[in-house]
Amino acid sequence: MTELFDGYHDNYRDVVQSSIDFSGLPHHFFMRAKADLLGNLIAQRLDTERPDMLDVGCGVGSLHPLLHGMVGRLSGIDVSSASLAQARADNGRVDYREFDGRTFPFDDASFDLVTAVCVMHHVVPAEWAQFIAEMRRVTRPGGLVCVIEHNPYNPLTRLAVARCEFDRDAVLLGAGKARNLMAAGGLREIGARHFLLLPWDTKPARRLEATLSGVPLGGQYAAFGTA
Repeated sequence: MTELFDGYHDNYRDVVQSSIDFSGLPHHFFMRAKADLLGNLIAQRLDTERPDMLDVGCGVGSLHPLLHGMVGRLSGIDVSSASLAQARADNGRVDYREFDGRTFPFDDASFDLVTAVCVMHHVVPAEWAQFIAEMRRVTRPGGLVCVIEHNPYNPLTRLAVARCEFDRDAVLLGAGKARNLMAAGGLREIGARHFLLLPWDTKPARRLEATLSGVPLGGQYAAFGTA
């Protein structure tokens, strides 16, 4: 996986955009949707207003400019040193560190919020439980673990994954599987929300989508649980 993503550090956004061009929407639309969802979860599930956050598998840090003012200390880890170099150049105030793909380079209970955004489908399924265990380990008691993933039951999502060069070995997992992994890993108050159902960046569309978040049709979902 390290070699795969090192090769795309300088054109990551272009590769992703080419895979979703059929939607007529820019990559930023999808990143904004993720940031908005995380903002809602912070407000609803965490006691701290600006949580310390770790982004696991952060890549080139495309999400991080959208989190300014939403989180406190922000850290990101990735197996790709080339991607992290690009992330550091773009986001000078974020703490970026390399990791070996198995053990996160942080002490226990270091963060209020630990996320993995479209990362687990690159992890070997036999290692999913270990991955969730590491997310929980570095999360403070009462903090939140959140996995955002592609919805394998959405046909347009499957098309986008098939068109993406670095998703060729992806193994998609549904929200039910993600919730089961979290429960087995000892997380509590587990939930899920589907999003990116409607391809319109308008307030009425976003409000309608929020009311339909429990319907498993959105292009992506967030599964989350309390440590």
